[in-house]
Amino acid sequence: MSAPGLPLFVSAGEALTDLIRTGADQWASRPGGAGLNVARAMASLGVPSAFAGAVSSDVFGQTLLESATQAGLDTRFVQQHARAPLVAAVFETDPPAYFFIGSDSADLQFQPDALPSGWESAARWVHFGGISLTREPLATRLLNLAVRLKVAGVSISYDPNFRNVMEAGYDRMLHAMASLADVIKVSDEDLHGLFRTAQTAAALSHLQALNPDARILFTRGAAGAEYHTNGGAWRASAPAITVADTVGAGDASIAALLFSLMEQPDADGVEHLRYAVAAGAAACTRPGAAPPTVRQVAALASTVVTTRMSKTGRCAT
Repeated sequence: MSAPGLPLFVSAGEALTDLIRTGADQWASRPGGAGLNVARAMASLGVPSAFAGAVSSDVFGQTLLESATQAGLDTRFVQQHARAPLVAAVFETDPPAYFFIGSDSADLQFQPDALPSGWESAARWVHFGGISLTREPLATRLLNLAVRLKVAGVSISYDPNFRNVMEAGYDRMLHAMASLADVIKVSDEDLHGLFRTAQTAAALSHLQALNPDARILFTRGAAGAEYHTNGGAWRASAPAITVADTVGAGDASIAALLFSLMEQPDADGVEHLRYAVAAGAAACTRPGAAPPTVRQVAALASTVVTTRMSKTGRCAT
């Protein structure tokens, strides 16, 4: 029997604690992780959502669970285990320098088969990405889950969210997830790191060749973003805002793109791109991973300037 009120959107992956160095002997902890952040962003847009993953049962894991609760996520999808927490120690912020702590940690204990009964039939989109796809045995479990969902007709989105643990051994996972995904989100930093090249256009072409049918959201920071589909490509400039920080901007962008695809599937690609760019910008107006609301995104979307791109990658006149 299916559990009541199952979410339409699920983000599967990692939730972790960011330990950020704020002084010589001072550190601040914040709930984070790509999987959790995307779920929080989607919930902020009003879509019934869940983060599917495992956290520790200590104070760090409890804080992550409280963050999911406060965001309105379905916490039946969060599994807790008496294992060490997954931690990202960020000892420099500009440019970011970090390392991960979490050998045999709670995130690795996630069991997809223990999720609420009937959830796969209720879900319209399931999102994957982040360092969860580098950490065995979790990575293989998530890949197998993505394959199963794809066969069942559930839409898949993928944001590799490049980190320094994604070395050449990650190529197999990159190729497998890209081939499954209906939507792929990457930044210029992602492309450079994943394909180990400074040639952005060549890396983007390589990614497109992995799955010509996938829609690609290519975020370019202050330069805006591009949206590539079989039917065309568009470029958008970022709206003028006062930036507090850029934490969570990419997560807000992919969540808003998926929201737009769910809410207005027949809209032109330019409309989906406007929404994604507006959400990323809105997330930058407040410090921390503060996901924007529909009202905030809609207000900025009307100010986003877009152009259609030619097959050569130049903006069409």
